[in-house]
Amino acid sequence: MQREEEDPMTYPIRGATLQTDRARPSRRRLLQGSAFAALGTALLPTIAACAGTEQTTPPSDHRVDILISGGQVYDGAGNPWVRRDIGIIGDKITFVGRADIAGVVGKETIDATGLVVTPGFIDMHSHADPDEPDSRTMLPQRYQGITTVVVGVDGWGRDTVSEDFTRYRQNGMGANLVTYVGFNAARKAVMGMSDQPATREQIAAMQDYIERGMRGGAFGMSSGLFYTPGVYAGTDEVIEVATVSGRYHGIYDTHDRDLGAVYEGIGFLASIAEAIEIGEKSGNRVIFSHFSPQSVRNYGRAPEGAALIERARARGVDVMAAQHPYTATMTDLKSYALPSWALAGGKDALLGRYRDPATRMRMQRDSEQMLDIRGGAGKIVFVEPDPELNGRSLQQVADRWDVSPFEVVIRMMRRQFELTVVMNMDLYDIDNIRYLATQDWMMTCTDGISAPPGPGRSHPRSFGAFTNKLRRLALDERRVTLPHVIRGMTGLAATFLGLRERGYIQEGFYADINVIDLAKLRDNATYEDPQRYSDGMVEVLVNGQFALRDGQATETLAGVPIARTDS
Repeated sequence: MQREEEDPMTYPIRGATLQTDRARPSRRRLLQGSAFAALGTALLPTIAACAGTEQTTPPSDHRVDILISGGQVYDGAGNPWVRRDIGIIGDKITFVGRADIAGVVGKETIDATGLVVTPGFIDMHSHADPDEPDSRTMLPQRYQGITTVVVGVDGWGRDTVSEDFTRYRQNGMGANLVTYVGFNAARKAVMGMSDQPATREQIAAMQDYIERGMRGGAFGMSSGLFYTPGVYAGTDEVIEVATVSGRYHGIYDTHDRDLGAVYEGIGFLASIAEAIEIGEKSGNRVIFSHFSPQSVRNYGRAPEGAALIERARARGVDVMAAQHPYTATMTDLKSYALPSWALAGGKDALLGRYRDPATRMRMQRDSEQMLDIRGGAGKIVFVEPDPELNGRSLQQVADRWDVSPFEVVIRMMRRQFELTVVMNMDLYDIDNIRYLATQDWMMTCTDGISAPPGPGRSHPRSFGAFTNKLRRLALDERRVTLPHVIRGMTGLAATFLGLRERGYIQEGFYADINVIDLAKLRDNATYEDPQRYSDGMVEVLVNGQFALRDGQATETLAGVPIARTDS
């Protein structure tokens, strides 16, 4: 049951004077200038004096482009909701308060009575692709209320940030975009797929790669130390390369080395400690991508990992994390089923090792143990356009082909070495996810793509991570409060990134805004039917323009690339 509104003087939104409310007669209407509006303006000083409170200074002509009226506003700072009107001119919020008292009218008014209004959500780990025409619309993101995506993750951000941003501005995007420059990309550019330690000259070349990205506007350096070729780099090598982004007071974003399901790995606690060390010694603040221990053997151990973050924060390290609320992961098959030593040098080197009987036997043994850690070949499910593979487990395909799961993996490497997409079912523990969602430093991500529904299967996180977390963990299970989870999706994320004038409902901030019907809010994407848009977003504005209107996507591409130098 919805609680009664708090006393209006208790929880002020910045820049707003809190008053009582009144209902609005319709969801949207065009308001023209009228004698009544003029009369309201003339009486404003008298009304303000009688109210005995200061009024937010309205625009000089008291008219805004869009007025969102009567909504329950969550400001992004973690405060309980208050009923407020929001005025927008161009791409900025220009008024937060009581429009009737202040005499503010809108050329267009959105009646948000009974609805929730939040800042636009920030996806802290995204694989959105603004270069692909269908993907740049970012429809799965819009239907979740995501207005900003963070890309260049897992170590694969390019150093051509400035050129990329010019192209994104020309082509348009469905959401704003922030990027990192990648350690893995730098190492591959300098050393290929070598598993050898970097020389001084190679480290200098990688530093130059990161420098180009940072100068172009990247927010920091990402790494994927779980993936090749990042896995071949030692801690000291990563620290040396990361000092470049550290000089810019940047971010070290990491898919860390071992989330708990790595064969002969260092363990998830040592992996957390390594990432914190890299950030601390290189001068970067730290964020863990999709933070949660993996594997059945680590079910229930999230508090141990969280304690390491808490200890680091206690000594002054700015370290936080993001999560999605699903128990399945998704990545390329070779990372789950082939040891890193076998992948060194790339496809030809792998197949050469396979042709040697003794090496092949060692490779198969390691592969089988890797799969056992992940729950067996039955837990690895193909996400491929090929209907013979799509939706089937690695074990099912092995049975159909009458070969071992290892032989299926090798056949797939011959066919498409670079990317054979699979999910690993039940790798995360739902109780770990629930626990981590309560942490003050936890943000939210999709770890998903931005393509609209199409052939093949997908992971439901692309279409439902944010709505799933809101619906399940906040509204249904009440594991977290709405102010807490919304803060992690908005103000906390913007503050950590250092985004100026985003992430909060505040005058002078960009108008990235969601209007949400909580009664209808739900994620429709499932593992069986993963490409279904979420419900419940009534209006989504990106930079003051409608990305979603009356629950339907518009053709507007109002997103902009945001450079670090803009923040």
